[in-house]
Amino acid sequence: MKKQTNGNEAHECASERARAQFQRALRVLSGKWKGEILWQLVDGKQRFGQLRRAIPDVTQHMLTTQLRDLESEGLVKRTVFPEVPPRVEYEMTPAARALRPVFDELFRWANAHARPEPGADAAGKGDDKLP
Repeated sequence: MKKQTNGNEAHECASERARAQFQRALRVLSGKWKGEILWQLVDGKQRFGQLRRAIPDVTQHMLTTQLRDLESEGLVKRTVFPEVPPRVEYEMTPAARALRPVFDELFRWANAHARPEPGADAAGKGDDKLP
């Protein structure tokens, strides 16, 4: 005996796949520092020390871990130069650069709706452009 299916089951299956893909995307980008790292790399390659200075609250261990995760997900490319001392540069991959419209929208949303953090000064208030 064949199981009969209807359009709802096909729709639920497609909806479930879409939800799973959305959850995967959130997992890839989740992490306290991943968004900040990608934001720093939007303008081009950076060395580890530059990233460390640009994100002062991140520890060396956590920055290393988050960069490795982003690299394993194909969002960051790590280039090691055979020099003494070794030089390592990080840059966004094309897959990460494709997220730029998402970053732009998040930036616009934050300007329109996000509450300022306690203790934040008003110096950046009214900025409506990405760097």
